[in-house]
Amino acid sequence: MLLKKIRTTVLIFFLSVSLSYATDFFHKSLDEQVTEALRERLAFSKEQRPVVCMGDQLCGSMVLPRFYGLRDFTPAWINDKGVSSQAYELVRAIREAADEGINPQDYHIGGIEMLLKDINAPYLRKDNAPIEKMVELELLLSDAFFLYASHLTAGRVNPENIRTDWTIKTKHLDLVPILLDALAKGNISYALEKVNQQSPDYQRLKIASQSYKKFSENGGWPQIPAGPKMKKGDRGARIAILHSRLQISGDLSKTDKKDPGVFGDILEKAVLRFQSRHGLTEDGIVGHATLYELNVSALARFKQIMVNMERLRWLQRDFGPRYLFVNIADFKLSVVDENASILKMRVVVGKDYRQTPVFEGKMTYLVINPFWTIPPKLAEEDLLPLIKEDIEVIKRKKIRIYESWKENAREIDPGSVNWKMVNADNFSYKLVQEPGPLNALGRIKFIFPNKFDIYLHDTPARNLFSREKRNFSSGCIRIEKPLELATYLLHGNPNWTKQKLLDVIDSHETQIVGISNPIAVKILYFTAWVDEQGIVQFRNDIYQRDKKLAKALEEKPPQDIYKR
Repeated sequence: MLLKKIRTTVLIFFLSVSLSYATDFFHKSLDEQVTEALRERLAFSKEQRPVVCMGDQLCGSMVLPRFYGLRDFTPAWINDKGVSSQAYELVRAIREAADEGINPQDYHIGGIEMLLKDINAPYLRKDNAPIEKMVELELLLSDAFFLYASHLTAGRVNPENIRTDWTIKTKHLDLVPILLDALAKGNISYALEKVNQQSPDYQRLKIASQSYKKFSENGGWPQIPAGPKMKKGDRGARIAILHSRLQISGDLSKTDKKDPGVFGDILEKAVLRFQSRHGLTEDGIVGHATLYELNVSALARFKQIMVNMERLRWLQRDFGPRYLFVNIADFKLSVVDENASILKMRVVVGKDYRQTPVFEGKMTYLVINPFWTIPPKLAEEDLLPLIKEDIEVIKRKKIRIYESWKENAREIDPGSVNWKMVNADNFSYKLVQEPGPLNALGRIKFIFPNKFDIYLHDTPARNLFSREKRNFSSGCIRIEKPLELATYLLHGNPNWTKQKLLDVIDSHETQIVGISNPIAVKILYFTAWVDEQGIVQFRNDIYQRDKKLAKALEEKPPQDIYKR
């Protein structure tokens, strides 16, 4: 009898304790319950174990514990009333990610919308919504913010991972304090605006992307069949198709009601406009090159814009009021001063197998009448075969031969070398070309120290600047107007007038001249942009870098946002 009473007492005790715990749990607010669950869920991250929600591994496995730890694990997107208005604001922004050339599916939008639907189901009140679903939604929303914000500030793809020869470092913001501040203010739009402060170049290209997206969605433009060149005065069905093609892209006004089958003055002007904004020879004639560009689809152009928007995200938002900018794909150089382009010229860039890299530097000095120390690879691959064929090439090109690359190496007579026995394995000579009109660097070279040993320089091969496609160099950049650039850089220095430059050039004496106000140099690669007049420009992907980047943009994001 006594044993039975003891058993009954113990049972009553445990039932009362269990009931007490259950009562405490059900009296806890929704956000308190989510807080406890978050603390438990994110404990896995501290053990370096991935966090998985709705079957997706979260990308912010390192940043999420830090973010929630600073909040003492209180939810950011869930409150006592359920899902906050800030959560819906973030969802709206993610849905619009496509406007930035980014896929919304990269940011858990499918899982988020499914959870919202479940949580907001009519039969489910906020006070009995499954806590696990709330936690899943909470983590997906936070991960989506950090991932999306990271991509807006520094790009979705790490350029160093796809070997595009892009070596400019991207700038990463600490996104945790930005989100904490925005949540405290109850204004998630503030955080998104802060991380998406893009350059005017980006904003213009973004607007253009919408036009080309519409072109594509509406069926694009017609393909023009192959055939003979089309020029003013021609007639026929192909001319009518050309007329339609240029009207759709906006190169020809839709108010032009003249016979579309006739190639007249207005159509010629439209062709000239098209050629100008595609980097083609502006002759008003639709030949092979122009026809090829005309037949690039609207979808392909839209994707080309998306790729270049990504490149702009890699860059700092403001280059400053003064800089020198080379667009490799455009074969052009521009000098910007007080935010205005004051000097433009054509350039020659690296060959396909000696590509000019993307990087930045600071131009600090120039050399007048430079010697050219020929790089070993160029000497072996380009010059040695010529010497073997005709040793007189050394004399004609005014090249000095040194026995080695040592600082005090002795100059030797070219005739003392058995050049037929020299090859890439035993080529130990240093070759230096004297200053003068035949020097490969021309009369002036412009130095901005960098690890690639790339510089700007003059060239005796002036005929190359008239070419449409100008990738003929060994990596360095040949410029069309060296004297004008030197005059600008030395402006304000009374010792270096334009006439003084000319006099020193004529003297054939080598002089190094410091630039008192060094200028930032940006060597970049863009195949699509919107110019100062608001005209959308396209260029050929001469180094096939667009293809690599486009492929990378279609792949899943890295597993950790800070390990891009």
